[in-house]
Amino acid sequence: MKTISKAILVCFLLIAIFPTLSYGQAKPDKKEAEIKKFETAVNAAKVKLDKAEKAVVIADSLMETGKTMIAESKTEIKENAKENKTLQKELQSAIKPIEKVMGSKDKTEAADAKAEFKKVDTEYKAKFKELDLKLKAAQKKGITGETNATKGKTAKGTAEAGLKTAQAAFDAAKAKLDNAKAAE
Repeated sequence: MKTISKAILVCFLLIAIFPTLSYGQAKPDKKEAEIKKFETAVNAAKVKLDKAEKAVVIADSLMETGKTMIAESKTEIKENAKENKTLQKELQSAIKPIEKVMGSKDKTEAADAKAEFKKVDTEYKAKFKELDLKLKAAQKKGITGETNATKGKTAKGTAEAGLKTAQAAFDAAKAKLDNAKAAE
């Protein structure tokens, strides 16, 4: 009986000693888990920071694209005005001799001149229509550029605010991680 009671006593002592041994080992595990948690928080903050930086870059790109489109539009509009002026001069120089012949007393010559006038007029109307389409395309490009620049400016303001928040969150998470590692 004494051996059985000694065996029970030894079992009770082992049961009492093992939990205290495991508590001594649990503290480093708790510290490692805490560091791991902070590392996860730093990684999550880094992902948000990268996303915010990407949003700023996209907004900058949109603004630059808008500015480029506006500049191209202005250039195209100026070129169109020059082409229009040149075409006007060509039309006047082509019509002037025909109009002189149209005023002729010879009716057949005047009729031929009138037909020639209609042909030249139709030809130049097509050219002017083409120029007008180019002008409208350039104006549309300018409007689109202004829209893009405005959207980019708005997006950049929002993105920069998000970037500041993400940077602050990243710095705070990094500081907590550094403090946890230093306390180790």
